[in-house]
Amino acid sequence: MNERFTLNNDACKFSSKACFRNSAHMLPVTDYLSDLPENVTETDIVEVQFKNTRKGYFHNVNQLPLEKGKVIVVEANPGYDIGEVVLTGRLVLCQMHKNRIDPSRYEIRNVLRFATEEDLQKAEAAHEREHETMIKARQLAKSLGLEMKIGDVEYQGDGTKAIFYYIADGRVDFRQLIKVYAETFRIRIEMKQIGARQEAGRIGGTGPCGRELCCSTWMTNFTSVGTGAARLQKLSPNPQKLAGQCAKLKCCLNYEISLYEEARKMGYSLGSNGQDKQEEEDLGYQNVVGQDDFSRFDKKKKQRPQRDNRPSSDGRRPRDNRNRTNRENPNNAPTDKNNNTANG
Repeated sequence: MNERFTLNNDACKFSSKACFRNSAHMLPVTDYLSDLPENVTETDIVEVQFKNTRKGYFHNVNQLPLEKGKVIVVEANPGYDIGEVVLTGRLVLCQMHKNRIDPSRYEIRNVLRFATEEDLQKAEAAHEREHETMIKARQLAKSLGLEMKIGDVEYQGDGTKAIFYYIADGRVDFRQLIKVYAETFRIRIEMKQIGARQEAGRIGGTGPCGRELCCSTWMTNFTSVGTGAARLQKLSPNPQKLAGQCAKLKCCLNYEISLYEEARKMGYSLGSNGQDKQEEEDLGYQNVVGQDDFSRFDKKKKQRPQRDNRPSSDGRRPRDNRNRTNRENPNNAPTDKNNNTANG
């Protein structure tokens, strides 16, 4: 797939190879610098994706012609692993910076070679054992009385090692569990604790908005979400509507929280229901950040009574009696129609 697209009358050209999604269909990235010749020589580090949302960074020490979508063999501890190249060049450094990975402290292994047909068959045979291993692992953990849940199992490409992803509320002493797993599955065991949001990202799915879950498409750093975000936005306190597929509060509750906080500082209130309707001026559309109008915001403003300037039936507008009185009686002295001042 090497179809090319052009934009702005051939001013911008890029290949579809940089835009297509990886085989895992999770955490996709767009390598919009892939067609630049200097992008390849910017760095020899490439981003490789394995099962679901697991990614890693490796040195291309053998100077292989790597590009997005290539399946390669990389070093592992022990043995080797098989993954798919998802990003090369300058954007890899930007991605590492985004994920808070320091190349000087992060252990970066090497890319060995391109994956052969034999490597792919071996990896496929190992991945077919993952579901059966997960079910058996849950039964063994339950028999030992451990308060934990095995969420997923991922075999290494050579089949000599497996990562057991588990969820637990607190610390779990699984030293005995690892011994049981090693004797049962005859492989090297690695236990990795994840949260409910990471588990939802690894499983994937569609949210109530109709789009794929944020945790499985682009979100890698999870921040805490409190009920105060829902109260500030005056959302329904229904837990079923506020919770996502992970049974936690939806991460999207934090997306617009800064807008609402800024609106409150500027004197706007969302859906204010004041008793005195004359003290509320419905702006209709009030964008607080852009300093123009944005919907659902009301700004409290003290209104003054306005006189009716509509023309009468004969086409004449009403006279301003207030100004007329001031002209006739500049000292604002009270007058009495029944009092004859001439007789005074």
